[in-house]
Amino acid sequence: MGATYPRAPADRDRWILSRRRPRNALDPRRAYAAFVEEEATERGDVVSVAAIFLTNRECPWRCLMCDLWKNTLTETAPPGAIPEQIRAALRTLQPARRVKLYNSGSFFDPRAILPEEHSEIARLVSGFERVIVESHPALVGPSCLRFRELLAGDLEVAMGLETIHPEVLPRLNKRMTLAEFCRAAEDLCAARISVRVFVLLGLPFVTEEESLDWGCRSVEFAFDAGASVVSIIPTRSGNGALDWLSERGEFHAPTLDSLETAAAFGVGLKRGRVFADLWGVENLRRCTVCFSARLERLRVLNREQRVPAPVFCGHCGAAP
Repeated sequence: MGATYPRAPADRDRWILSRRRPRNALDPRRAYAAFVEEEATERGDVVSVAAIFLTNRECPWRCLMCDLWKNTLTETAPPGAIPEQIRAALRTLQPARRVKLYNSGSFFDPRAILPEEHSEIARLVSGFERVIVESHPALVGPSCLRFRELLAGDLEVAMGLETIHPEVLPRLNKRMTLAEFCRAAEDLCAARISVRVFVLLGLPFVTEEESLDWGCRSVEFAFDAGASVVSIIPTRSGNGALDWLSERGEFHAPTLDSLETAAAFGVGLKRGRVFADLWGVENLRRCTVCFSARLERLRVLNREQRVPAPVFCGHCGAAP
């Protein structure tokens, strides 16, 4: 493929796909991950959340930064497979108050989660006070409302805003405008469905300083759009496309300093919950002396929604 990142969406699809490595081999009748975590709620307390990562068809959007395709199938899971995955995962997990059903794409994509299985899925999660699913803004519509009516508890929909940078967002190949994102968020809020937003920290095509600035602006934008919670996700290399850009100086992975700064900024707004996503955060480790203390600082920030005192390190000079 070409030596530069393509401008046309169809060309970008081919460019991104051409740089992928093989995906992981998965059992279509088993979730590829499941665990219980703690999370601060909108009430100010901390509850247990069962996180189930469903094995299903890959998302139809080929986003530049995505690495979730590694744990997806090339075809729709067989009928009954998704309920079976949830049923099996719940048998292995400790009791929890809330549940995340994340499927590396959109819960409301009918080729990923069969709509005729929504009723059985709702029955399986009827014991949870809140069900959290993810969706591309383009798929927010009547199916969200129908699924909410099936649930015994509340529904929360997580959407990737990623960034409001006017030049970077189109180049991420998400094929979404900020106006489309806002319309989806407005529709969810009008239907009394809570909105969770994913914001990227670490953007291609800009410097780290610019990326941090736009990350903070994107957190504010998410709250303006109606989000009740924002998760700041450090962009991970390793998907092929970002590695190619990194080798050419067009992508710089975010630092732990940036994550601490962005998370502190978001919590300091006091407009809703802000979480620093700690999945794979060990990849941001640059100093073995202070990393554990700084990681614990982020965990306290997530759990208590306050900004702890910074960690100072005489070895690396860290002072966020």
